[in-house]
Amino acid sequence: MVYKKITLIGSSTESFDAAADDAVQRAEDTLDNVKWAEVQEFGLELAGETREYQAELEVAFELKD
Repeated sequence: MVYKKITLIGSSTESFDAAADDAVQRAEDTLDNVKWAEVQEFGLELAGETREYQAELEVAFELKD
């Protein structure tokens, strides 16, 4: 098996958990064979009227034969 890892950044106005879920959901919707995700860091955008929670994840998926 061979895996590829990519970096995704999810965002949410609700929470860091929701931001991470946003990234994982997008990965599952657009990639085949998603196997795991690792949170690398959290960020919070303070500019603007609402706070935006951000979660940077490395997502791994299995490459097809």
